[in-house]
Amino acid sequence: MICIGLEGTAEKTGVGVVTSDGEVLFNKTIIYTPPKQGIHPREAADHHAETFPKLIKEAFEVVDKDEIDLIAFSQGPGLGPCLRVTATAARTLSLALKKPIIGVNHCVAHIEIGKLTTDAEDPLTLYVSGGNTQVIAYVSNKYRVFGETLDIAIGNCLDQFARFCNLPHPGGPYVEKLAEKGEKLIDLPYTVKGMDISFSGLLTSAMRSYESGERLEDVCFSLQEIAFSMLTEITERALAHTNKPEVMLVGGVAANNRLREMLKIMSEEQNVDFYVPEKQFCGDNGAMIAWLGILQYMNGKRMTLEETRIIPNYRTDMVEVNWIKEIPKKKRKIPPHLIGKGAEADIKKSTYLNWDVVIKERIKKSYRIEELDKLIRTRRTVREGRFLALIKNFDIPAPYVFDVDRDKGIIVMSYIHGKLAKDVIEEGDLDCCYEIGEIVAKLHENNIIHNDLTTSNFIVGKDGRTYIIDFGLGKFSDLIEDKAVDLIVLKKAILTTHYNKFQEVWEKIIEGYKTYELWEEVINHMGEVEKRARYL
Repeated sequence: MICIGLEGTAEKTGVGVVTSDGEVLFNKTIIYTPPKQGIHPREAADHHAETFPKLIKEAFEVVDKDEIDLIAFSQGPGLGPCLRVTATAARTLSLALKKPIIGVNHCVAHIEIGKLTTDAEDPLTLYVSGGNTQVIAYVSNKYRVFGETLDIAIGNCLDQFARFCNLPHPGGPYVEKLAEKGEKLIDLPYTVKGMDISFSGLLTSAMRSYESGERLEDVCFSLQEIAFSMLTEITERALAHTNKPEVMLVGGVAANNRLREMLKIMSEEQNVDFYVPEKQFCGDNGAMIAWLGILQYMNGKRMTLEETRIIPNYRTDMVEVNWIKEIPKKKRKIPPHLIGKGAEADIKKSTYLNWDVVIKERIKKSYRIEELDKLIRTRRTVREGRFLALIKNFDIPAPYVFDVDRDKGIIVMSYIHGKLAKDVIEEGDLDCCYEIGEIVAKLHENNIIHNDLTTSNFIVGKDGRTYIIDFGLGKFSDLIEDKAVDLIVLKKAILTTHYNKFQEVWEKIIEGYKTYELWEEVINHMGEVEKRARYL
């Protein structure tokens, strides 16, 4: 089978021709470069309308049009006007050649072309581009999103900053080049919430720093170091959850050498293989659309013309994966010092004044520059110690803190005899879910935001009580917005960790959360926040 794929979700027009054996016969992309500001959807769509005929003609000079068996196109996510032109071009080809047509998910196509063109078999994928920032892994018949941006994508962040500084578009390569000459680390916001991430505050602060007179090279250096450290951290956190044997980097921002370097270092330390596709397959391209079209079609997916309507909000986790029949046997060999531990800390059991204690030391991350790493570990250690001590005043079960060494990033706290709520829930006991909701309600009642709510950060003790741990990302806020995002982080963690019993788990947690006087206001605002997300 030979498939021609049309990619046109944003500023790139791509056409690719691929065989069912995975041979790429043709792959060419033309980029629309706006004269001044960012991408205007209508102008980009006009660019597609002009360039698709040229690229298709070139493709048919390499592969006879009579040899084409299938037409594939990017159905979403993306900019509406661009998607409409792409779909129209694909439908026209399908009718003219009398060949079947299939629309595919742009994000999943990036993963599958990466797997095709590298040795990756079952990777945890960091997908970074102008419009997307997601950490994705295949679990139980779907590609599930373990972490993503809560506002703008990393490529958009870099491009907006570049435009603010009058750098050409796309701005990422220019920021990278200037960052190589930077020396001073400027203190900019580092915003990680569980496995999710936020760039808007970082972008605003970077703009203000440049405006206030900081050297452009230093601002670019700081922007890159902090943004890419955040991306590497959430990838490492997702790795601790999924235990995938590989990490793969895809998307247009994958061309950045510093991001590659960080992820490579992290992957080596976590004992997993690291892959990046060739440059022509990193950014948006037609070959990836063609290849995913083949995978879906050969495994029974069919579409009528009526079903080829564009889906601008087509999320990665909306795709039913019909082409992966079994998980590869390749397994991750976890280094001995990381077994049973998360991504951030080394945890040892010991005794202190006749108490069973946990000694938690935040691990140095060599992918981060030393100054930034020290700052993050110190802040999180101090924050955790303070919040664990404080919440005792609100009758919230948590470990007792015996000692805090901020310089070494060490906390000594009481050992909770029991099991992680994550494991208890997976064993089928959901009684702790109501208590989890009650604990979050008490936190929010006292304007405490945890920022890393997962069922791995609750312990069901042998005494029957449920305890909360790990306040390294915690903060104070009386904003309904922050409380809503806190719950969204928990909701998404449950969707990926307990997908088979999500509804029951979530309903029990919300029942417990209703003990908070403002619960209804927070729940309603969750819906508003979710509507603002990239693809909802």
